[in-house]
Amino acid sequence: MQTIPKTSPLILVVEDEPEMLELMEAYLRRDGYRTEHALDGERALDLFRAAQPDLVLLDIQLPKLSGFDVLKNIRQKHLTPVIMVTARAEDLDKLLGLELGADDYVVKPFSPREVVARVKAVLRRTQQQTQTIVRIGELEVDSNAMLARVGPHRLDLTPAEFRLLEYLARHPGRACSRVELLEASLPNSDALERVVDTHLKNLRRKLELAGAVGMLETVRGVGYRLWLEN
Repeated sequence: MQTIPKTSPLILVVEDEPEMLELMEAYLRRDGYRTEHALDGERALDLFRAAQPDLVLLDIQLPKLSGFDVLKNIRQKHLTPVIMVTARAEDLDKLLGLELGADDYVVKPFSPREVVARVKAVLRRTQQQTQTIVRIGELEVDSNAMLARVGPHRLDLTPAEFRLLEYLARHPGRACSRVELLEASLPNSDALERVVDTHLKNLRRKLELAGAVGMLETVRGVGYRLWLEN
């Protein structure tokens, strides 16, 4: 049996179909990941708090608590990457996942190799974000605490708004397209680009209420940027 180092990333697999669960764990372990698993939403939250995984592979249709309820609980305090697994491909589910802060989606039926590839991609992207606090003028974005402030004013942001603000803050002054911003929040999904406009409209309003008037700009024909005039 393969020995997996204790320093390897820990993946929490939440799936109520035992055969699918066993298959996913086998593929993840073959690629060098440690795994924990849960068959229902309540157990998933207990394991999440106890094991502090590096990524959660989370089915939507679960006993006791749905995958969306589990994600809501996780996102209250944590930015741990979450990949949602669903048998329903409707845009409503995917848009709700974006609002709650999912990192990616996989739609059943799928290849286990595809899921492992998604896990690798999401972990690689999140591990590259080593700087936890970003400051632009009076704006401070703390990735670990999932908090953003303008001076003394704390911003009350949804997970989707926070993730978009975090991405823009890491690329100050750069015009980011809607596609780029959508990919930063929910890579490899087919959620609608106009959802970005809705989130950024709300984000701009909250920034301006906190005193950061004009900081979030619309770049015509391109997208958006965070801009601090000298």
